Amino acid sequence: MNIGADTHLTYCTNIHPGETWDEVFKSLQEYSLGIKKEFSPDKPFGIGLRLSQISAATLLKEGKLQEFKEWLLANDLYVFTMNGFPFGDFHDTVIKDNVHRPDWRTLERINYTQDLFEILTFLLPEGMEGGISTSPLSYKLWFESKEALEKVKSETCSSLMRIVVQLAEIKERTGKLLHLDLEPEPDGVLENTQEVIDFFNDYLLSEGLLEIEEKLKCTSDEARSYILTHLQVCYDVCHFALAYEKPEEVMQQFEKHGIRIGKIQISAALKCEKSSKVSVTEQQECLRQFDEPNYLHQAVVKQKDGKLKHFSDLREGILAMNAVDFEEIRTHFHVPVFVSDFQVLKATQTDIIEALELWKKTNYSKHLEVETYTWTILPENLQTDIASSVVRELEWVHEQISN
Repeated sequence: MNIGADTHLTYCTNIHPGETWDEVFKSLQEYSLGIKKEFSPDKPFGIGLRLSQISAATLLKEGKLQEFKEWLLANDLYVFTMNGFPFGDFHDTVIKDNVHRPDWRTLERINYTQDLFEILTFLLPEGMEGGISTSPLSYKLWFESKEALEKVKSETCSSLMRIVVQLAEIKERTGKLLHLDLEPEPDGVLENTQEVIDFFNDYLLSEGLLEIEEKLKCTSDEARSYILTHLQVCYDVCHFALAYEKPEEVMQQFEKHGIRIGKIQISAALKCEKSSKVSVTEQQECLRQFDEPNYLHQAVVKQKDGKLKHFSDLREGILAMNAVDFEEIRTHFHVPVFVSDFQVLKATQTDIIEALELWKKTNYSKHLEVETYTWTILPENLQTDIASSVVRELEWVHEQISN
């Protein structure tokens, strides 16, 4: 939905099961049409499309792309942003750290992303900016040394330059501005503001700069402009809340270094603070309802001295709450954005409110996307009809930015 100044609000279709194109198209017919009817009955509604590698390849190879575009136009829908983070299965299977496979060192990840951009270029309406969010390079815990991580950054930098070249050529050929949005998350090679800034300065704008100068036969200043235009950041509010970073501080740092926000993913994490009114045992019992086997639910514990302890999954974080210096725990479990608390737990909803208040002042991104993909694994008393829940989320966000 266009909310003014070429700015769009939508939800990410990765919340719907479906890896093949037939499954994806069925879910769009089943859910997205109803969501548009309720939330945006009289205006075109943009979709945050998620395609697996298999479904993307099907769209391109079987001549279904034109057919899909005609269906979108017939139903007053359009695609302006896509989710290119999960490569394969994302529902009804154990995913955990496999969500990062294949990573940005591989040709598979490059080819998949290039396919998505080919699709987006075809679907994106004229005069509209397009973006695709992607993984934070790789999964940090796969690498045992600082040297190994630095090698990963160098290798992934070179991969990303291939995307910059592709997007520069698309801009030259079609006039359409597209960007790849790196999505930091806990335990990703990129997981907080400083790591993003360091990657841009130490790799993209140094090693990458030289590659772009050579490949596009341009000056250093032009190469820098290409990189900062076509490589941006997906600001997932939940992920940055897990880093205990405030939206205004994040935006100030990115702006200082010329790094743009290509997409705001509007999502909330779970948290609980040590309390004199509720025992740690009771908090732990409540958190265990969210300890499920499919997804990564990284946990970050804040100690009394302000230091952060990271745990690769919620179970270890729950145990760490027994320490005498425990102060607060936050976990990567997306809960509905309209939920501020659940039993003895709270959500990081205030971070969303702060991020949107800042957005109203500065319009730091043209793409706003609600991304609560956990509807089927939420505790039973939080599970409701998905379509009406998404509408409620979109209406809640719209109310925040309209006041």
